[in-house]
Amino acid sequence: MKLFVYSLREFDEKQYFDYWCESCGVTYSSTTEAPKPHNLHLAEGYDAISIITTPMDADMLAVLKKGGVKCVSTRTVGYDHVDIKAAEELGMTVCNAPYPPNSVANYAIMLMLMCCRRVTHILKRSELQDYTLNGKIGMELSNCTVGIIGTGKIGRTVIEHLKGFGCRILAHDLYQQKEVEELAEYTDLHTIYRECDIISLHMPSTEENFHMINEEALSEMKDGVILINTARGSLIDSAAMIAGLENGKIGAAGLDVIEDELSLYYYNFCGKPMDNHELALLRSYPNVIVTPHTAFYTVEAVEHMVKNSIAGCLHALNGEENPFKVV
Repeated sequence: MKLFVYSLREFDEKQYFDYWCESCGVTYSSTTEAPKPHNLHLAEGYDAISIITTPMDADMLAVLKKGGVKCVSTRTVGYDHVDIKAAEELGMTVCNAPYPPNSVANYAIMLMLMCCRRVTHILKRSELQDYTLNGKIGMELSNCTVGIIGTGKIGRTVIEHLKGFGCRILAHDLYQQKEVEELAEYTDLHTIYRECDIISLHMPSTEENFHMINEEALSEMKDGVILINTARGSLIDSAAMIAGLENGKIGAAGLDVIEDELSLYYYNFCGKPMDNHELALLRSYPNVIVTPHTAFYTVEAVEHMVKNSIAGCLHALNGEENPFKVV
């Protein structure tokens, strides 16, 4: 198999592409650039490509197909940046690259703890050598009722780890799991909104859950609720969240993802005006933690993403059972 890798990060991914491609008998070439219309020709003659979160529309997929590409693998769990319908119509396989859930689960709990203890506010004041206590008092995670929306691998792991804190845990998912029922109480969204001190999102982005956290949902929540999002930015209506932060409905937010981040995150805009007004506002609030989609980013996760991206392409081209196949 010949594989072309876009958006190769030479500082962390390259060592794993070198190792796993050699181990699997795969020939690969790469560019640090994201796939764009002007550089799709680089993949001509290759069987498959590996990408990250760059949008792949129908026109780009058609060009790749014409150049011989049969499989597109995204080195991410989510694949909403790829036009799945167009790929299916073109007869192209699309794969994702899951990784162990611990990285994101650990990060989500870290954000919960930081929000509960007002760490951002404390650090900012400490930078100014303000070591007084007034306004810094927090609350204990152990005494919170935590709502986990989405109990797939990551959500389930969050629940497993949270159990050690002694929290009361409520959960919601369209598909309930026995393992989760032993640790948490499944319930409806309205109950989670009404009763939880902390609500953490762990779902893929779909048309059905777009802006599920909106003005109406927020109106059902406790005053001072803490929102955690390490899943997808489109799950939360940014305007409604900003209004909730400003009127006190939301007490704190820990956000590793935001809306309209695809053209922003993983690029260096140092010294340039920010073209995302919502992010600029969110970064200004002392009770908001915003990180640039890095919850996944551990040594273990990066190696699995590279390894599974290669494996998905191999399975697809060899006509084998493919656990990484999306379409």
